[in-house]
Amino acid sequence: MNKILLADTSQTRRRALSAVLSQSGYVVTAVATLAEAFDTLQRSQLGHASLDAVVIGWPEYSDGLVEDVFGLLHGERFEHLAVLIMADSSNANAVNWRMSRPRTALTLWSEYLEAPNAVGQLLRPNASIKPVLSSHDEQIRILLVDDSATVRAGYSRLLQKHGYHVDVAESVGEGWKKVTQQNYDIAIIDYLMPEQNGTALITLIRNDPATQHILTATITGTYSDAVISESLACGALECLFKSESRDLLLARIASLARTINDRKAIDNERRRLQGILSSVGEGVYGVDAEGIIQFINPAALDLLGYQDGNELIGHSAFDAFHYADENGMPMQRAASQLQQCYASGSEMSALLTRFWTSAKRGVLVECNVHPLRMDAEQNGSVVAFRDVSARRALEDELRWQAEHDSLTKLFNRGWFEAQLEQECNRVRRTGQAAMLLFIDLDRFKYINDTAGHVAGDRLLLEVSQRLKSRLRGSDYLARMGGDEFAVLLTNVGASDLMSLADGFRRVLTATPFTYGGKSYRITLSIGCAKIDDTAWSPGDAMAHADIACHMAKRSGRNQCQMYSAETGRLAALDEDLGWSVRLEDALRTNRFVLCYQPIVPLKGMENDTVNSKNSKDIWLRQLERNPYEEALFEVLVRLQGNQGELISPNAFLPAAERFGLMRELDFWVIDHALMALRETRDSPRPIALTINISAQTLEKAGITDFVTAKIVEYDVNPAAIVIEIIESHSINDIHNAQAQLTALRALGCRIAVDDFGTGFSTFAYLKQIEADILKIDGSLIQGLPHDDLDRTIIAALTSIAETAGKKTIAECVEDVAMLRTLYECGVDMAQGYVVGMPRLHLPKSLPTFGTTLFEATPRAQIAGI
Repeated sequence: MNKILLADTSQTRRRALSAVLSQSGYVVTAVATLAEAFDTLQRSQLGHASLDAVVIGWPEYSDGLVEDVFGLLHGERFEHLAVLIMADSSNANAVNWRMSRPRTALTLWSEYLEAPNAVGQLLRPNASIKPVLSSHDEQIRILLVDDSATVRAGYSRLLQKHGYHVDVAESVGEGWKKVTQQNYDIAIIDYLMPEQNGTALITLIRNDPATQHILTATITGTYSDAVISESLACGALECLFKSESRDLLLARIASLARTINDRKAIDNERRRLQGILSSVGEGVYGVDAEGIIQFINPAALDLLGYQDGNELIGHSAFDAFHYADENGMPMQRAASQLQQCYASGSEMSALLTRFWTSAKRGVLVECNVHPLRMDAEQNGSVVAFRDVSARRALEDELRWQAEHDSLTKLFNRGWFEAQLEQECNRVRRTGQAAMLLFIDLDRFKYINDTAGHVAGDRLLLEVSQRLKSRLRGSDYLARMGGDEFAVLLTNVGASDLMSLADGFRRVLTATPFTYGGKSYRITLSIGCAKIDDTAWSPGDAMAHADIACHMAKRSGRNQCQMYSAETGRLAALDEDLGWSVRLEDALRTNRFVLCYQPIVPLKGMENDTVNSKNSKDIWLRQLERNPYEEALFEVLVRLQGNQGELISPNAFLPAAERFGLMRELDFWVIDHALMALRETRDSPRPIALTINISAQTLEKAGITDFVTAKIVEYDVNPAAIVIEIIESHSINDIHNAQAQLTALRALGCRIAVDDFGTGFSTFAYLKQIEADILKIDGSLIQGLPHDDLDRTIIAALTSIAETAGKKTIAECVEDVAMLRTLYECGVDMAQGYVVGMPRLHLPKSLPTFGTTLFEATPRAQIAGI
């Protein structure tokens, strides 16, 4: 197996490229610095390590170490090694270095999946890339043809003395034989010779494509207008005279040599540019003002499905591959933006359009058009383009995930609420009524607990399909979370409201749900809220439908209830006020409880061969592998029930938000978390906590003063506090929130953003909020390690985070294989049941290596975790 040294400073790129090369059968040694690469090469030279190829990222800047490494690779001792350069763009220095060394190629990072093929080609026995030599390194080669031995000898000595390489011939026949067998720059030919005049040889040289590059000059003993005219007519560039001074003759020949050197410089530049065009991964073509293709590079031919550039050169680019719109409908030439650029000589950047291949397959491309100008006049345009189909697919997938529920594939709450707002505006504008249904499955928890979570998921899928079967073309269905669904019925009449709603109930109750050989009767409670032109807000509509659903459950379940003012009054008295009193009492009597879930670094997971599901083992192994990393825990809050049970925050946080108690609850958590942190400050390994802060708390002043006071009171290190922003998409006053977060960072606290990657808003907040840590939402990793799209999405998110200088934490990790895959994708840390269950107490000390620290709280004791 071939052994490869891989060197690049980016951890994400090293991991990705190492995985691709390893999958292709190569044995890869990956290093992060040029210093390590230099040491490995030297050890290879001494026989301590064997290498067949080097894959190296082209450095952004040059220093002594860069020169040492690339100088070593360019030397004779390593000329046998295949070298593949990875670069972000067609860097001229990288291309020149590649062209100057045999067995060398260049690939763009955007095309890193092609690296194994490139290495394979370089490792073939006959692989070689000829270096481009400067014309200044080549001696001008002259053929002197004259029947006089004395003349041949005299002029040979003169020209050789002045640095020319000279061969001689005594006749036209011998001269023609030499020019067809060897390469010459200049031929100096005697006009008058016994068998044939020199003009015969000049004509032969001019008419043969293999020799017509040779500059010819006649030399004669006497001045004659007829001789000069005949020589020039045959193709000679100069007429030299044997009677003229040696200095004048040398000056004439030097002029011819300059012409040769200039032409070679132009040819070399053309070859260099052709090398660049051939090396870049992007497609490049040039057109004139009419859009006729003048040149096209191999990457463009490959993307467009052509084998030979001659199939396109001389033809219209519009007619060849951008003749239709994104849907394949033919366009008028005047409507083509690219054609307009060709004609006007204007510049255009990042134009998204579709090119059509030779097989009539559409490819989404991003184009940049650059006008060419010579002597201040337009001389056509150069178009660089790249296939962005994969990027568009990723964007579409992210957009889909931002709007849909991953299990049922229905729209999610965020999308539905936006659609509801549009419908409320339409109702106010047109007066046509709509109705909102809030649907809650009865006894879902019983089926989920008795038949298992798989059965629960199957039930939700079946329910979603049955509900969809009742939709009209203008209606909308969404899963709101858990076992709750919502339906928006548009353009409803006044008389059929309850009939429409009950149709959804009947379609679910008509047939039992079957799983594992058992049948379960499905019933549901539906809350209905009519939306008319009384200017309800979307929030009002949702609240009314929710209240009506609650009353349907209170009235015996398996029925529909229409919201009315009386319904709302009874529900508020029964439900909301009860939660309000309960939460206020819990804050006053400290009936909240904190739990701590460990978060571990993933470095070293590649060495984990144990398939243990014991979270304690995994947690300790990772701490031992990373002895200088802090022990990080997320603080979770639970409400202690009347029977001592711990109630999940999903049950009480909505009421806390509704009654404006989130700020008090957040302050309670901060106070008690820092109090617990104080007890661990003597630990030999630092302990840090991530503390969740709601959008409501962050939007109001005071959080910074409170945290400052508690840091002073409990004498804890601010660096051990990570403020985690939950529901960042709900922040209304982003400017005030930014000010609060800036102040907290100034204290020394770190900032984390939850649910990274679940929507495009995430990326907007990444720029607006100065975060240190990004937590990847658990819904994005559930397909790992087998789902290639999920793997691609996670790798893209970690690459974005690394570029922005952020650490990443993956949530809801369930098994060891998932941990390994997350590490391969570049994720820094992880949490989940496989890493560690939530614990009721922080450890007072953490050994660097060795023993079990404490027992996890049994899962059954912590309800809802």
